[in-house]
Amino acid sequence: MAESKPVIGLTWEPKLPDLSSVTKTGPGSGNTARSHGESSLLWKPASELVDGFCLPPNDPKKLNRMLRKQVQDTAGSSWFDMPAPTMTPELKRDLQLLKMRSVVDPKRHYKKGDSNLKSLPKYFQVGTVIEPSVEFYSTRLTKKERKSSITEELLSDPTVSQYRKRKVREIEETKRPVHSKKWKGKGKQSKQTRR
Repeated sequence: MAESKPVIGLTWEPKLPDLSSVTKTGPGSGNTARSHGESSLLWKPASELVDGFCLPPNDPKKLNRMLRKQVQDTAGSSWFDMPAPTMTPELKRDLQLLKMRSVVDPKRHYKKGDSNLKSLPKYFQVGTVIEPSVEFYSTRLTKKERKSSITEELLSDPTVSQYRKRKVREIEETKRPVHSKKWKGKGKQSKQTRR
């Protein structure tokens, strides 16, 4: 008779098939007979289990496929195996700003590069610039001026915001419809001639 164990709290035991229900049909043959359908789903041959755990596949093709999935995507040994970082929205925005850097500063001119904003680099690293002690009073950013990303830094910079507002105003003036000025002027002239 099976002894019933007293249940205290929550317990979990794996559902293993009864080994007495599995019989081999012949010596050395791989065919096995299973008495229960449920136990057939749980049953694995002894060659695949080591201390109750599954081993990796013996097939070299399957093993290589598994290893390729686990290998990190890197730039190669000539680039010191630089890993491809995960693309977050903040990183994507910063990379797009770096591509549009010629628009940000009017006094700087850059060589024309890849103008397609959708083709961002796959391998890159982000670092922090640390100023030397010599530049303490000249070009050092204060703690208030330091931001976590390039985007935040440019949005908080007053000179860049003034330039951006001026450019937007100029573009709006050129795109403003001309016919509204024409009719306003004629209306004033016609009022003066009536009097």
